[in-house]
Amino acid sequence: MGDSDIIEPSAYFFGYIGVASAVVFANLGSSYGATKSGVGICSMGVLKPDLIMKSVIPVVMAGILGIYGMIVGVILQGKVSSITAQSASKQGYAYLSAGLCCGLSSLAAGLSIGIVGDAGVRANAQQDRIFVGMILILIFAEALALYGLIVSLILSQTS
Repeated sequence: MGDSDIIEPSAYFFGYIGVASAVVFANLGSSYGATKSGVGICSMGVLKPDLIMKSVIPVVMAGILGIYGMIVGVILQGKVSSITAQSASKQGYAYLSAGLCCGLSSLAAGLSIGIVGDAGVRANAQQDRIFVGMILILIFAEALALYGLIVSLILSQTS
């Protein structure tokens, strides 16, 4: 086994930080979005309990963000364990950037979903026509996380 076969430990470190970043930041976004939207649903449900089930959409959309982080985390974990000596640093950095890309995009989407979901369900209780607009805004907020997921999957294919 020559010197060229030795893999720098920092490659594994950066790769596993990427795994943790994907999961942790995506779950932070998911948690914030679900909590903030849930507060709006509870507040709105006092006056219009018949709209509660219709208003759960932002909570479901926020929950999907955690799934994005889990998907990327699982993929990256498999990739990190098979880092090769020829391009160890490059792979470690690529996996770090993949995890950060997914995690931070999901965090941003969760913040957006939480704020729009809270305000949207409260406004929907007062005016029914606002529902479609709220859903469109939530879809575009969710798209932010989807973009991060796509780029993360591309980055994870680095060899």
